[in-house]
Amino acid sequence: MKTRILITGLAFVSAISFGQKKEIKKAEKAIKSSEYSEALTYLGEAEPMLGAADNSLKAQYYAAKGEALLGSGGSDYNKLKGAADAFSKALEIDSKMDAQLSVPMQNLRAALINGAIKDQNSGQYKMATDKLYTSYTVSKDPSDLYFAAGNAVNGNDYDTALKYYQMLLDEGYTGETEEFVATDKETGEVESFENENLRNIAVKTGQYIKPEKRVTESKKGEILRNMTLIYIQNGDNEKATALMTAARAENPTDVYLMRADADMSYKMGNVERYNDLMNKIVESDPENPEIYFNLGVGSAEIGNNEKAIGYYEKALELKPDYEAALINIAVLKLSGEDKLVEEMNSLGNSSADNKKYDQLKEQRRGIYQETMPYLEKALKLNPNNPDVVRTLMNIYGQLADDAKYKEMKAKLETLEKQG
Repeated sequence: MKTRILITGLAFVSAISFGQKKEIKKAEKAIKSSEYSEALTYLGEAEPMLGAADNSLKAQYYAAKGEALLGSGGSDYNKLKGAADAFSKALEIDSKMDAQLSVPMQNLRAALINGAIKDQNSGQYKMATDKLYTSYTVSKDPSDLYFAAGNAVNGNDYDTALKYYQMLLDEGYTGETEEFVATDKETGEVESFENENLRNIAVKTGQYIKPEKRVTESKKGEILRNMTLIYIQNGDNEKATALMTAARAENPTDVYLMRADADMSYKMGNVERYNDLMNKIVESDPENPEIYFNLGVGSAEIGNNEKAIGYYEKALELKPDYEAALINIAVLKLSGEDKLVEEMNSLGNSSADNKKYDQLKEQRRGIYQETMPYLEKALKLNPNNPDVVRTLMNIYGQLADDAKYKEMKAKLETLEKQG
């Protein structure tokens, strides 16, 4: 009797296993025909019996579920997240499925990253953060985690940003990559290529010269800088100082860490240390315009606009055609306009107010006249920059220069049609 019961039990397990295989096979066939909803229905029928399945069948089930969710997901984050979880589960059960899932996982990563870019551009930083982190769980590429942390910062989710930045440090991430570059003979601009072969082909055409291999800038300094600034904002100066001290001890000559240390010192009110570190950064490569440009960016980010403009001006001394420096100076100079306009709008109609209004109006005019040469030079360097054209158009309009206003207006309309 015991033997008969045992045989019946085995037959029952076998029947369940056969049923699961049948439903999973149906799901896989539906996926091949792009019938993803139908595939999910079959998988739903197989799921209650999954506990009795062997690991091979379970892995097969999760792989199919991931593909079905991905195929039906579109821009639905919940489905894309479900696909990521399913693929991870399949690989956890059977690592040999890596080859089978390679293409679907690449497609999933592309869908998540493209979605994150759209979210980021529309200011949906929380969703962009979630999509990029999910992409990281699929790709294991730390650059996805780096951009997830950046979006968390933009969305003021500092706890998440700190968590992700710490994970990057624990992984030893620097963001440095090899780049294959060459110089365009006509423009003099250094351009990067996807790989060495494409770079070599471009050089053979005769359009490019000076083929080189270079390493991109390390992101470790930026990561530490952001972490220390978050700690300072949270009132945890002790953690900020400890983190920077350890990092600087490890890499005492790293210019990017020195800049992060300088920014931290400025935030903490230690202006003397800030100035000392800035001088050391300049001394590390005094003829490099990129150093001064980056110092300008850093100074602007912490609100020291006057110092930022000084650094940009120095970059222009070393590289007069530095378009980005010209534009950044213009942006900083124009940043004072909002305060003037606000004050002008707050005035009444008394004679003193009218006099004050005229004074402020003249100051505003002075800002435009100071800014105009930088933008005009930037436009000569790059005639197709719509932001520069638009800003110049507005300035000419405010200065009542009708001829130039109309010229910029027509140029902007042409650029917008082309774009």
